[in-house]
Amino acid sequence: MSTRAIHKADAPDAIGHYLRDYDEARRTFDWTAARHALTGRTDPVLNIAAEVLDRPIAQGRGTQRAARFIDRHWNRIDLTYADLQRGARRFANVLRRLEVERGAVVATLLGRVPELFTVALGTLAAGNVLSALFSAFGPEPLKTRLQLGHVRVLVTTEALYRRKVAGIREFLPQLRHVLIVREAPPRELPPGTLDLAALLRMAAETFETVATGDADVALLHFTSGTTGKPKGVTLPHAAVIAQHATSRLVLDLHPGETYWCTADPGWVTGIAYGLIGPLACGASLIVDREEFEPERWYRILAEERVEVWYTAPTAIRMLMKAGTALARTRQFPALRHLASVGEPLNAEAVTWGVDAFGLPFHDTWWQTETGSIMIANFAACEVLPGSMGRAIPGIEARVVRHAADGTLEPIESADEVGEIALRPAWPSMFTSYLENPERYAAAFVDGWYLAGDLARRDANGYFWFIGRADDVIKSAGHLISPFELESALMTHPAVAQVAVIGLPDPIAGQAVKAFVELRSGVVATEDLRSQILGHARRLLGAAVAPREIAFSDALPRTRSGKIMRRLLRARELGLPEGDLSTLEGKE
Repeated sequence: MSTRAIHKADAPDAIGHYLRDYDEARRTFDWTAARHALTGRTDPVLNIAAEVLDRPIAQGRGTQRAARFIDRHWNRIDLTYADLQRGARRFANVLRRLEVERGAVVATLLGRVPELFTVALGTLAAGNVLSALFSAFGPEPLKTRLQLGHVRVLVTTEALYRRKVAGIREFLPQLRHVLIVREAPPRELPPGTLDLAALLRMAAETFETVATGDADVALLHFTSGTTGKPKGVTLPHAAVIAQHATSRLVLDLHPGETYWCTADPGWVTGIAYGLIGPLACGASLIVDREEFEPERWYRILAEERVEVWYTAPTAIRMLMKAGTALARTRQFPALRHLASVGEPLNAEAVTWGVDAFGLPFHDTWWQTETGSIMIANFAACEVLPGSMGRAIPGIEARVVRHAADGTLEPIESADEVGEIALRPAWPSMFTSYLENPERYAAAFVDGWYLAGDLARRDANGYFWFIGRADDVIKSAGHLISPFELESALMTHPAVAQVAVIGLPDPIAGQAVKAFVELRSGVVATEDLRSQILGHARRLLGAAVAPREIAFSDALPRTRSGKIMRRLLRARELGLPEGDLSTLEGKE
């Protein structure tokens, strides 16, 4: 596979990039200065809603388009920053009228609709905690999250309420109010619910944003667990400092630019970089209300003149699967920066961006727990395809090993694998695992946060992803990275996506099995299986290459696009499948 560095000379003119000299930015960056760049102040009084609405409007952005929503029929709804502020203030007053106490959790069960922005920003303005839930969840995962979050208010549609919430409401005594977003002509609401539109009409547009502090909880996100309950991750209002800084330094997002983040609002990316970060930068958001469809996405990129695009590796690979020729049916003259998030980005996907758009995709790495991007490839710096990039300014990141005395030792060799460790505390760092202080404490060792991801770091500071600590395969004395194997298999022209797991082997300890999803129009045959195995052995060597290849019509993925290797492993071994609440297509 090609790992040729893509230099900034290959990209558009670097004039205007927020980060032009990486080493200089590392030397001079300071989180206090980043706070001042956002708020104009250094005091610890901070509210996300004030920074993404009140401040931009005070700076004269009230009439600027903040978001454009596009439905399946290509109807467009535009909202200005002032529109968002009026809606948020009305919803904050709704919460006051309902006597929802400050700090209580308000959850949304909505798609990419304008009301989501109204509720999210109004919740934050009122000093309440926002928990955006994925609208595809079924009743059981919803019940678990609503119970764990002690949710007081739920905002959802009538259809979603009837299908998913009505049957579990008796198990949710703390859920005091359900507010309905009407999607059809008015009719009688379900019993025990209220009409959101009617409440907003009656609410005043004047509201003083609550003066929350840095450490006050603003966001509650849920991450899937391998077994048992999901983890509730809390992020503070100070997260906006890091989300604003990284939207500029990593996404290179400038005021007034047209920006599209394809992440669903039910995931942390959809809130951090689909709402908070870009609005704090004064950007204009594109919000597609529909699901992935290649021709639709290309039309949006072209017709909306998207300048900065943040999407997922799975989506990129699905576009690759549809063929480069489809991308070339349209022109994208405004597009200047492409970035990726959610899972490791294969080198082929990075360089495919150059073939399809004239631009490479820039990988970024972070977690729900970190609250913002930690490691990235930057717009004005060279990209090493397959690399996660380098630590952002203000973040100390290392690859470490566990010493016998319980401390952590830094790994200096570029060839040695270790765990990614981050030095606390950056502004968006999570403040708890909800109701699980023991698990939270266990995430910190010897003064470092341990991410649970394995990587190596080269002499220039670029990190190279190996896998989750529990995904790495040990076979015949070899430590094998699933991601590296998958990347190698992806270079075969017939392969669209791959998942690799290790299975017990009496001699080698573990044997590698690959599950392969083929490109559109390619037929699975025994001859093709042999070709792909031979390709892998030529690239990787017989000791590391998969022993077995299975063809799959659709690999199991989470709704955010991550391939669920643990589910493949469990099915192969006949083990319990664990938490499936985030499985794509699962309700």
